[in-house]
Amino acid sequence: MKKIVNDPQRFVPEMLEGLALANPDTLRYVPEYNLIMRTDAPRDDKVSIVQGSGSGHEPAHVMAVGKGMLDAACPGDVFAAPPMDYVYETTKLVNSSKGVLLLVNNYTGDRMAFDMAQEMSLADGVTVKTLFIDDDVAVQDSTWTVGRRGVAGNFFVIKAVGAASEAGADLDEVVRIGEKVNSVTRTMGLALTACTPPAKGSPLFELGDDEIEIGVGIHGEPGRRRAKIMPGNELVDTLLEPVVNDLPFESGDRVALMINGLGGTPISELYLAYGHAHKQLAERGITVARSYVGEYCTSLDMAGFSVTLVRLDDEIEGLLAAPAEIGMRIF
Repeated sequence: MKKIVNDPQRFVPEMLEGLALANPDTLRYVPEYNLIMRTDAPRDDKVSIVQGSGSGHEPAHVMAVGKGMLDAACPGDVFAAPPMDYVYETTKLVNSSKGVLLLVNNYTGDRMAFDMAQEMSLADGVTVKTLFIDDDVAVQDSTWTVGRRGVAGNFFVIKAVGAASEAGADLDEVVRIGEKVNSVTRTMGLALTACTPPAKGSPLFELGDDEIEIGVGIHGEPGRRRAKIMPGNELVDTLLEPVVNDLPFESGDRVALMINGLGGTPISELYLAYGHAHKQLAERGITVARSYVGEYCTSLDMAGFSVTLVRLDDEIEGLLAAPAEIGMRIF
């Protein structure tokens, strides 16, 4: 496989260094802990928000660091949870007088690292709480995770708690908001191709030329089932149906709709998928009030996409609409 890579073991540090060098006014890189943080963090007038997880899901989470979003992100290697000491040291570095909130996608390794880091931070006198994100409806009975996985829906939790923190909410209030958003967020994705981690140099799993994996995890974990490729609208229906039925979403609901690319899907195809999903929701009497199309939580170069719905109310919609500035310069 052809990739822009030097030493695969240095892939993540070199990527993080480049990110910080490109955005010196807003982002700071701490190589000892794979840490990207805001240059103005910590601030004693706000709760510090930290996310971790493995690398390979960019722009999540290191590229979501900025005003109204994350204060810091400390990723592990590609598809690997960050070491406990990285999370622990990050928590201390961004400690604010208003406390620290750790956001964790619900995977076994991430839970272990963040739980231990929280215990050690509490012993040091840091006020810190943890919130687990588990929006993936694909997981039914799984030996791969400790329940449902945290996938692209984590963006909405980040956005909401970031806005609340920026407005001066205390730690308990920020946690309440995060738990509320997580409780009304549902996601499911599918893969058209496998992804190729730099250290492996070959696809993580095999799919036939005419096969797709439905309900795949963002690290290449098996999905609900393997199926034959089908037209675009049918692909959307395959994901939308279980997402809508899980909460369930009902006629009269206002929602945020996200079509998230997994790294190797053209934006044109994502908008095709969005158009059909939007119309299908309208036929159910569900109003799409906020739209998100693009790459938010990828799986390296995997071709495929996920569908996320968030049931909105005035509070959540206001938080999602609040100003935010990611530290990464785009234009």
